[in-house]
Amino acid sequence: MRFSTRGRYGVQIMVDLAQHAADGPVSLKSVADRQKLSEHYLEQLVPELRKAGLVRSIRGPQGGYELAKRPEQINIGDVIRVLEGPIAPVECVTQSEEDCCQKTDFCVTREVWVKVRDSINGVVDSISLADLLKEAGSGGENLGFFQ
Repeated sequence: MRFSTRGRYGVQIMVDLAQHAADGPVSLKSVADRQKLSEHYLEQLVPELRKAGLVRSIRGPQGGYELAKRPEQINIGDVIRVLEGPIAPVECVTQSEEDCCQKTDFCVTREVWVKVRDSINGVVDSISLADLLKEAGSGGENLGFFQ
């Protein structure tokens, strides 16, 4: 299972906002410059994060974006699910479609995919933005494990 750039970049945006929270609202241009990402692409992702209540926008000349919750309250799974949809290796084990196939009740392999889904969700739900900030250490500009 691979996460697309939507999920990966979304996590990078959120970490960047958390790292620079003390600076006030952060412009997407500054996030794009620091993270070496396309500002235009970030502009497509942030409205979904805002709609989900993970970031808020501040208007005006000193405006930009900031986290809508404390870093401890936002886990990586939240971000990924907003931008990628349900985290599941196969369609028949998505959280919203338990009966997507005629074989669901007797499929021998389905339980494997349920365990894979639950494991992945357990990992991404156990890591908060605050955890990543701690991992990055003081100053923490390099979070290379999300590249």
